[in-house]
Amino acid sequence: MTPLVTGGGVNTTALVVLIALFLLVTVLGFMASRFRRAPDLNTLDEWGLGGRKFGTWVTWFLLGGDLYTAYTFVAVPAAMYATGAVSGFFAVPYTIMLYPIIFVFMARLWSVSHRHGYVTTADFVRGRYDDRSLSLAIAVTGFIATMPYIALQLVGIQAVLEVAGVGGGDNWVAKDAPLFVAFAVLAAYTYSSGLRAPAVIAFVKDILIYLVIVVAIVYLPSQVGGWDNIFGAAEEKMATTNEVTGAPTGSYIPGDGQLWAYATLGLGSALALFMYPHSITASLSSSSRNTVRRNAALLPAYSFVLGLLALLGWVAIAAGTKPIGLDGKENPQLVIPQLFEDFFPGWFAGVAFAAIAIGALVPAAIMSIAAANTFSRNIYKEWLNKDATPAQEAKVSKLMSLVVKGFALVFVLTLDKQNAINFQLLGGIWILQTFPAIVFSLYTRWFHRKALLVGWAAGMVYGTIQAYQVVNPATGKRFGGSLDIIPGIGDLGYIAVTAFALNLLITVALTLVLNAAKVSNGTDATEPGDYYADADDPRVQVDLAHSDEPFRESR
Repeated sequence: MTPLVTGGGVNTTALVVLIALFLLVTVLGFMASRFRRAPDLNTLDEWGLGGRKFGTWVTWFLLGGDLYTAYTFVAVPAAMYATGAVSGFFAVPYTIMLYPIIFVFMARLWSVSHRHGYVTTADFVRGRYDDRSLSLAIAVTGFIATMPYIALQLVGIQAVLEVAGVGGGDNWVAKDAPLFVAFAVLAAYTYSSGLRAPAVIAFVKDILIYLVIVVAIVYLPSQVGGWDNIFGAAEEKMATTNEVTGAPTGSYIPGDGQLWAYATLGLGSALALFMYPHSITASLSSSSRNTVRRNAALLPAYSFVLGLLALLGWVAIAAGTKPIGLDGKENPQLVIPQLFEDFFPGWFAGVAFAAIAIGALVPAAIMSIAAANTFSRNIYKEWLNKDATPAQEAKVSKLMSLVVKGFALVFVLTLDKQNAINFQLLGGIWILQTFPAIVFSLYTRWFHRKALLVGWAAGMVYGTIQAYQVVNPATGKRFGGSLDIIPGIGDLGYIAVTAFALNLLITVALTLVLNAAKVSNGTDATEPGDYYADADDPRVQVDLAHSDEPFRESR
């Protein structure tokens, strides 16, 4: 079908539908403050965690909207389209591995956090080891790793606007004004409604995503010769020689020398995803530990949808889609929006564009709230104003959420998009280094706090240096990827996993030395029963009524 496109390359119908749905979620975002309304939103518990009241369905939509971002729906099929299975399809098995992992540990983190009023993982580490430096390391890592992730959500919105015909030219109004409007709206309703805003909007986002993908996966294959032709076209493209590198364009399936890359990308990403502050924030907002476990069992439904979405990258190959940006250059990030514009009427292309754009607003809101909570609780209160009241914490968090989104906007408007992608890959390397201090500490205090800090530092330095040394063969720029040779194995692997292995090795060795020397491991503010506490535990009710005091006591 041919979409209705008017002068200047603007798809008018699609743009009208996109704007209408955007206005709908804007209204919902501002009304969200009334959802499970609290007498006062001026605490981190209420503004930053939605009062810790979300049930199974709300949490499912919130986590889905948080984890499956606009960039996921743009980048995964784009990677499949450009270079194939190793860089694209690994996202599917890693989400499958992810949920059993969080089923095991997230309920324990929920319980101890509710018992002590913890808002961030750095809060937990602070209480577990009575160590400000280790807590600061966890907080700063989460904060800086989240920043480029937020920027990439705006990249997703830009991709949609570009295909719709908006955002080109030399005039800044025509080029950047739509993104400024989206930023302003996002900032306003996040500031006023907190976590309740993305929780409500996530319903609309996920309904649109499921609708669009189901229709696409049923309709499009019949228009491009069926699945045999789709897989054949993908295999043929991946086997062609890349003129820049002299190697095959990509991988139809992981071959010799690529299995370690595929496996470590999957494993490392699975271990890292729930270390991000936004993943923790969405989980801690749930009303009980069983809500967390139920969601770990239900969320694989998104993995099924992600698998179908990834295959749309290969559908685009068979369809001959040309993702050409308004600058006249090929941009694989545009392939899914372009595919929908090529094959669907304008109104349905608008629905697809809205699904991606709204899919950016939900995680961007949660990420900015999570980063702001981390700054307010673990930097502002811990290091700058120890006597900050809950209202002051919430105020600082609200203001910081604006600063974070402003940084993301400047990042997108002033830097090359590839830099945003590279920094997000670097963020994945960094955030995995917090895994030992967070997850292992949920089960044992055998690891020494100083060893955890040194191991973290070693993993951060090694991972950053190795990522810097990766050069993109097409652009010649550093931080050109997340794969490098695994020492002792000789095959390519995910740098984050190698850095994690080094982190763990140093942590274990140094722990043995420090424990043997009987060096103090700090004071533990938690008790064994805290890791099993549920919403009906009377201690939880008392602590949530005075959530600031327990946190102060752990100091």
